[in-house]
Amino acid sequence: MDYALGNKYLVGPKIGSGSSADVFVGTNVQSNEQVAMKMECTQTKLPQLKFESKLYRILKGGPGIVKMRWYGLQGLYRVLVMDLLGPSLEDLKNFCSKKFTCSKEEIARFSLKTVLMLADQLITGLQYIHSKGFLHRDIKPENLLMGLGRKANQVHIIDYGLAKKWRYPKTKAHIPCSEGKKLVGSARYASINNHLGIEQSRRDDLESLGYVLVYLVNGRLPWEDVKANTREEKHAKIKKMKMDMCAEVLCEGLPSQFGKFVRIARTLPFEVEPDYGAYKKLFRDCLIEEGFGRDYIYDWTVIHYAMAGVPRTFKGAIPPCSMRCGGTPPPPPTFEPPKLGHPDPPKPPPKRVQIPQGRLHEFSPNKALNDHRLYIG
Repeated sequence: MDYALGNKYLVGPKIGSGSSADVFVGTNVQSNEQVAMKMECTQTKLPQLKFESKLYRILKGGPGIVKMRWYGLQGLYRVLVMDLLGPSLEDLKNFCSKKFTCSKEEIARFSLKTVLMLADQLITGLQYIHSKGFLHRDIKPENLLMGLGRKANQVHIIDYGLAKKWRYPKTKAHIPCSEGKKLVGSARYASINNHLGIEQSRRDDLESLGYVLVYLVNGRLPWEDVKANTREEKHAKIKKMKMDMCAEVLCEGLPSQFGKFVRIARTLPFEVEPDYGAYKKLFRDCLIEEGFGRDYIYDWTVIHYAMAGVPRTFKGAIPPCSMRCGGTPPPPPTFEPPKLGHPDPPKPPPKRVQIPQGRLHEFSPNKALNDHRLYIG
């Protein structure tokens, strides 16, 4: 393919993969801007990318929804181009645990303040997705990514390959409750009704979110270490543990708002609309009760400021993870974030000689991507 014919995106290194698609960093060769490129083989047995692209068009402009740039066919691949996002909450949790050693038992987790601020944004994001008539059905830390640049404080919900309509578009009637369904999504964060084979509704996304919040603030969930010989046996053991463990026991040691949120999500009737405003108020009140301000200074923000060495006084709150673990709290940082300036002007398009000469098989096993001159768009 020839850049001179108007092709726009150059495929770069692989940064992630899913059940049916791989994700690459791409470059807009006209503006030199980096993007994310999700590529799915047209011969895959369970294609999801076309449906996902339609969903991004429907959700366009919502809170925590990444901007889609382009979708189409390119050779043997379906390609979805969207804004490049930052690390996932799972990556950031592990990053913060390496920087803040809390106790002898080193567990990767976020501070209470960080999780409370994330909870507010994630409930808002789910409310928007549900308002458009869809369920996500795979809420997990790996699918929750922070933005970059001016959107660095915004958490984004990605990967809508398993999404489904919860109401009929024309009549606005709720889908019927049925049984005998297979488990959808990740067993670790799946709702009890999902384990039982009951059709999912809005309540199940919220229950999964509750498990994610507990996981982020505690560093683990009780059923993580379940041992089994088969996947079915493991899922059955996880289901039993969830059913036997009430919300208050699951959230023991945490503010009561966590247990209340999980309990409400578990007991919500199938068709009832969740009270998203009340759920957000739960965590906002908890933020105030714990003496935190909603300043969007997360655990990783403090670490980045300290690593940057900005020579000013930083007035943000110190992540209290060390205090919660019983260890010695980290020393307060003496830095403040740099002021936002004007973005750098776009760089000129790269010349042909600037195209990397290495083949893309370093990043992908797909033979069709081994041509280092592969352009998309």
